[in-house]
Amino acid sequence: MTAPPIRDLSELVDFFAAGCKPPSDWRIGTEHEKFVFRKADLTPAPYEGPNGIRAILEAMERFGWQPVLEEGKPIALTQAGFGSITLEPGGQLELSGAPLKTLHETCVEVAEHRAQLRTVMDALGLGLLNLGFLPKWSREDMPWMPKPRYRIMRDYMPTRGELGLDMMLRTCTVQVNLDFESEADMVEKFRISMALQPVITAMYANSPFVEGKPSGYLSYRSHAWMHTDPDRCGFLPFVFDADMGFARYADYMLDVPMYFVRRDGKYIDAAGQSFRDFLDCKLPALPGEAPTLNDWEDHLTTAFPDVRMKGFLEMRGAGAGGGPYLCALPAFWVGLLYDAEAQRAALELVQDWEIAEQQALRGDVARDAMQAKIHGRRVQDVAKEALGIARAGLRRRGCCDPSGRDESHFLDVLDAAAEGGVTLAEDLLARYTNRWGGRIEPIYEECAY
Repeated sequence: MTAPPIRDLSELVDFFAAGCKPPSDWRIGTEHEKFVFRKADLTPAPYEGPNGIRAILEAMERFGWQPVLEEGKPIALTQAGFGSITLEPGGQLELSGAPLKTLHETCVEVAEHRAQLRTVMDALGLGLLNLGFLPKWSREDMPWMPKPRYRIMRDYMPTRGELGLDMMLRTCTVQVNLDFESEADMVEKFRISMALQPVITAMYANSPFVEGKPSGYLSYRSHAWMHTDPDRCGFLPFVFDADMGFARYADYMLDVPMYFVRRDGKYIDAAGQSFRDFLDCKLPALPGEAPTLNDWEDHLTTAFPDVRMKGFLEMRGAGAGGGPYLCALPAFWVGLLYDAEAQRAALELVQDWEIAEQQALRGDVARDAMQAKIHGRRVQDVAKEALGIARAGLRRRGCCDPSGRDESHFLDVLDAAAEGGVTLAEDLLARYTNRWGGRIEPIYEECAY
């Protein structure tokens, strides 16, 4: 059935408003990406071949996953109740987890995903790497996945930022998707999470290498994102304006240049064109045709700010982490934003931060991580305070596992990082200089997924 055309701008706003849910219906969605490499020579896995990405997807079908095809090729997997497995442009594997009620369920999901992948990877001679930026290979060494939207982005990205292709091919993230109760609640959550994304970037800084050498950054992933596309990435100052709401975010999205339109299973190149023109039936790629809400939903996926809104909020500031870090990120944000008292305390923590110092902080944490400063305080000290607020929030949630443990223990790994003030990036640099003797190859074993 063909979706009806959008008749009024209010439909765009209503799309966001439809995401409002009572707290009893709030869920947690966790997404995490991994680099795939061939163990024999550590090279990035191509799409085709006996130990390529396609072989992984086909092997995962034994666990009940169903393939999603584009142009006759598997490019994703789905399974009812288990979310989806998708491909990033350079072959990074991403689990887009199911919406779950507790962090305990989230960590069971992560463990099951890891167990399935290890079975498949071992048989294929492949490994997975947990870092925010690929440490060894150049942009030219990377394969491209056969997804039509990536071909469009590949051509457009270099026109907007010098590191856009590196973002696509050589970065990985872990992110969390959370619900809101009302428009006012969304605004509060958006402001808190936008302000604190650089703090999470600092705690998750683990990408100090580029092409086998130290880059001068502790989070080169964050640096790459800052040089991707100013039209659709980064910090959104208007979130802190008095008129922030569903309509204001819709207005922002209308000004984000388009990438594509999908029709009959095909991607039509609309790179750089205007969704406002589309609403007026004046889109050059589809003259005379009006968009549908499906087009709007697609367009929302083509903006990449530090916090993104669909029918929920996405927290996008962390580099990919391994082991306990995959459970710690949702724990941090759930603790802050799914408890009313914690949310008030978190808002108070950031409410005096000026827009200019927040913008400057994004660049500072990419280089200095925990030692960067905001409003006269080290990020390390802000992280400690935010973690204390989150831990109290998780305890008040009172969601316990069968042994009686609440969700707050998932923050332990971040507490240790904040207390010491030393990031994994700095630890990796020390290993590189000392134990590894200036060689990057050991990172593929010591940071394996």
